[in-house]
Amino acid sequence: MSVLERLSRRNLLKYGSLAGLGSFITACLSQNAPVASPTAAGSAAATTAPTTAAAANAITWKIQSGWAGNDIFQTMFLNWKASVEDMSGGRIKIDALPVNTITNTAGAIDAVHAGTLDGAHHVPAYYYGKDHAVSLMGTGPMMGMSGQMWLSWYYYGGGQALFEKLVQGKLKLNVKSFFHMPMQNQPLGWFKDEIKSPDDFKGMKFRTVGLATGIYQFAGASVISVAGADVASSLDRGVIDAAEFNNTTSDTAYGLPDVRKILMTQSYHQPSEILELTLNKTKYDSMPTDLQSIMRWSTVAASADGEWLQLFKNSDDYAKLLARGIKFIVSPQSVRDNQLKAWDSVIASESKDNPDFVAILKSQRAWAERIFPWADTINIRTPDPVSYAARPKV
Repeated sequence: MSVLERLSRRNLLKYGSLAGLGSFITACLSQNAPVASPTAAGSAAATTAPTTAAAANAITWKIQSGWAGNDIFQTMFLNWKASVEDMSGGRIKIDALPVNTITNTAGAIDAVHAGTLDGAHHVPAYYYGKDHAVSLMGTGPMMGMSGQMWLSWYYYGGGQALFEKLVQGKLKLNVKSFFHMPMQNQPLGWFKDEIKSPDDFKGMKFRTVGLATGIYQFAGASVISVAGADVASSLDRGVIDAAEFNNTTSDTAYGLPDVRKILMTQSYHQPSEILELTLNKTKYDSMPTDLQSIMRWSTVAASADGEWLQLFKNSDDYAKLLARGIKFIVSPQSVRDNQLKAWDSVIASESKDNPDFVAILKSQRAWAERIFPWADTINIRTPDPVSYAARPKV
């Protein structure tokens, strides 16, 4: 049973505060640890929680996914859907629409604004064309921080106010967003041949999204926009030469290991992306406050549950890819150094005529300068090879 299944409406009311919710999740943790089984190991969808029957007067939300049916992010979306329906006692019904049902991923934000969709489950980089500053929400420069640290900036370091000023104020979008599920570091990409220096990108046709386009272009690549579901076929047909998507589980779901056998790891292009649930603000504001709270705090639980599921599935699929003969090669330091130089170039260019971009970036830098020294002094960096090598021999 996932933590989202255990987070019933009765338990939500019992643990109604943020601190209480944290205590509840901690209490569940020992009982929620994933147990390896043929079903769970074989399919991310196997973890999807059951749904609660809708009440006669249920408020229905049409929310479009940004993911293929076998993507781990789709599993997270459906687990969140089930938790909301359960916690609300069926007073909320989530009509989970498959990707591209009403519009494509780039158009989902406009559809939510207009009310054609009630919501979308995606990432800010998908509507990067609206304003490049939105890509700073999870796909900006790393600044030494993990995805968890970035999410802490959003909720406790002023990020939410800056984002809403940008999206609701400047862009005039009638939306309410909940960020959750900080991701692991994303690999450099899938290639025919090992990348040995930044020069290897010159003339390469590469797929990526958001501000990362400037990182690969700085190295000499020609960036081509390709939807996730079309990446493998585009690689196979030669439309692109190489590509990155996200993680070992999602990349497997989209077929990237079927057409490329080398995955270069450790990259600064998208080190800490975050999922976004975007809701129509008018509809959200019209709901009773208890249902608003359920929609809000369920994403907090989904954030924790998604992280645990990601660790479980990504490591499992990593082992499966190794067994298939996929080569995992750490990106050379010269490539990563080039990426850091590229970020300087991208930031200088994007900051020229976009004060919102500058304001968000300054806030993020201040948070990094607050968080990093403390974390680096107190914590042993993980994963820690020393303690791993000394693990008990039982």
